[in-house]
Amino acid sequence: MKTRRIGKTALEVTEYSFGTAPLGGLYRPCPRDVGIATLQAAWDHGIRYFDTAPHYGFGQAERYVGDFLRDKPEDSYVLSTKVGRLLAPVPKDQIPNVGFVDPLPFKLVYDYSYDGIMRSVDFSYARLGLNRIDILYVHDIGVYTHGREVNDRYVKQLRDGGYKALDQLKSSGAIKAFGLGVNEVPACLEMMADINIDVILMAGRYSLLDRSAVEELLPLCEKRGTSITAGGVFNSGILATGAVPGAHFDYTPATDEVLAKVRAMEDLAKQAGKPLAQFAMQFPLHHPAVASVIIGTAKPESLDRNMALTSEELPASAFAPFDAHTLVAPPLGDAPVRE
Repeated sequence: MKTRRIGKTALEVTEYSFGTAPLGGLYRPCPRDVGIATLQAAWDHGIRYFDTAPHYGFGQAERYVGDFLRDKPEDSYVLSTKVGRLLAPVPKDQIPNVGFVDPLPFKLVYDYSYDGIMRSVDFSYARLGLNRIDILYVHDIGVYTHGREVNDRYVKQLRDGGYKALDQLKSSGAIKAFGLGVNEVPACLEMMADINIDVILMAGRYSLLDRSAVEELLPLCEKRGTSITAGGVFNSGILATGAVPGAHFDYTPATDEVLAKVRAMEDLAKQAGKPLAQFAMQFPLHHPAVASVIIGTAKPESLDRNMALTSEELPASAFAPFDAHTLVAPPLGDAPVRE
């Protein structure tokens, strides 16, 4: 599989990468044998970039990923995880419900400080059982997750000490790159105003449907030499399932407006004789700032089906008809959108 460079670093990642939120039991349980089998399917398809986080199953995804990669040749893969959430043990009846089924018995503690980031990295090493992490993303900082008042405190933590921790880790060679892993454009623009970052894992805001990153963020990334790893390219599933009853967009049931846009896109895909999901998977890679498209699943057969959509590379001209049916996320208020 072809690779692309992360920012101005020497790090190369495969154009398609594997996201491990589903291995943490997102919306449905993921037994260990199924998780390992799905990781093996990704490896067999040539994927060599794996993204995980403490948040995913409260440590479960990191454990699966570490177990899978432990016997792989050194330097044969790229691994990213995230900082900003620490895990604290709790009784099973106090495990928070944030969408993971049968997660490990922990609760989340947000901490974007110097000490919080350093502790998070040490804990991730232990869960992974690995001595190497290539990329660190600051996870879910922004109004989208925290609301404006709380986020202001976390941004201060990051600026006052968290950024120093990340810079030290990179300067020492412990990591090769760092950046943000978020669902919103404004948080990226705010942080990039005075912090240099290598990469942004942008979930759902640069997709065939949602073009929120186009006007300001992508030009800024090109100017700065900051890469994008594009997550959520199916926008919570609707670009894979189509506008079916119960389809979700941005983690919630799709509105009539979104359903209408996706139906129009489905018609265009049908006219081209290809599934809409094929356009959705390949679209981000036609922008020069995008280094990789992250695909997440907890089923080997689903991964096989998605990767089959990459066998025929679509030309850039194939995506122009969809432009008339895109959207931009509305401005954020002061309350969190998704906790």
